[in-house]
Order: sequence, then structure tokens, then C-alpha cells
Amino acid sequence: MSPVFAHGQLRLYLLALLAEGPRHGYEIMRDLEQRFNGLYTPSAGTVYPRLAKLEEDGLVRRSDDGRKATYTLTDAGRAEIDSRQGDLGDLEQDLDRSVAQLADEVRSRVKGEAADLRAELKAAAQEARRTATPISGWGDWSGSGKADDADFERAINTLRQRARKVYRAKQATDDLKADVLQVIRDAQRLIDELGRR
Repeated sequence: MSPVFAHGQLRLYLLALLAEGPRHGYEIMRDLEQRFNGLYTPSAGTVYPRLAKLEEDGLVRRSDDGRKATYTLTDAGRAEIDSRQGDLGDLEQDLDRSVAQLADEVRSRVKGEAADLRAELKAAAQEARRTATPISGWGDWSGSGKADDADFERAINTLRQRARKVYRAKQATDDLKADVLQVIRDAQRLIDELGRR
């Protein structure tokens, strides 16, 4: 995945967030996640060390209330924000580009997973056609070339797990979900055709 922030940008963005008002570290992480439309969630290991550095530099003041620490911009922090308004405009444009790039990467990855799922279903359907023994009715197995029940159960369970993984992925779009459902419906149709032979 591409880097979200260029060097020094997260520091400036944290100052800009705190210029809007005091925040807990968790709130800062949620604000960042929202800014990136859920495509990027910063870890505590990314945010807290930078907040500690801002505090060390005298730009942020930390106050502990119970188990939560609240971070507030100091006068020095406010002065830095005021002096870097042009940089903030550039930062917002860079973040918009980062969001678009992350979205493209997610779409590409999810599209690839959907294509893999389609290929697996198609291969499974072809194998089923190749090895199927004609039957008289959908619920009446009368063939002598009985498939291995354990293989069948494994294949069904693997398909279910993979389809759910793609469908329920955090980045799954409505189009991808529709594609997954269509693949499953296509597989159902092929299985029904086998049952009618």
C-alpha cells in the first residue's frame, strides 16, 4: 500500500486537528480514519509517538483525565499552524490524492479477488460437468460414480468462506457485492442444470 502521508505531513495534520479543539488520541485516530473514508486507519503506534514528540517540542499539552489523555494545542502550536496555512492547503490536496490512490488500490485488489472467485467457481462448475453422472431427479442420486463426500464438503466450505471474505471485506463496494452474488447465482444455475440431466 502506498504511503498515506509524506514526510512531516502527519505532524502538521495532527496540529491542524488540535487547532479545531482538544482531542483524545482515540478521537484523533477516528478523525484520520474518517478523513480517509475508512480506507486508512492509523495505529496507536503511529499516532501516539508523534503526539509525544509534539508535546516534547512544546506544541501540544497533554492532560490526563482518568485513563484518557487529552491533547491541546499550545500557543506555540497555534503560532506554527498560523504560519503554515499555505502548507495546510497543499496538505489537503495531497491527502485528497492519497484517498483517491488508496481507493484505486482497494478497488484493484478487490476486483482481483472477485476475479479469482469467479475463476474458481467456473473451474468447479466445469469439473462438476466433466465428472457428473446423469441423475433422474435433483434429490435422487442414482449414479455409480459417487463423489467423495469429504471432498464435496471441503469444496462447499471453501467456496462459502471465500465468498464471504470477499463480500464482507471492509473495502467491498456495492458493485463487488453484486458481482459476488451474481457468481453464486451463476453457480446455482449450473448446479440446477446438472440436477435436471
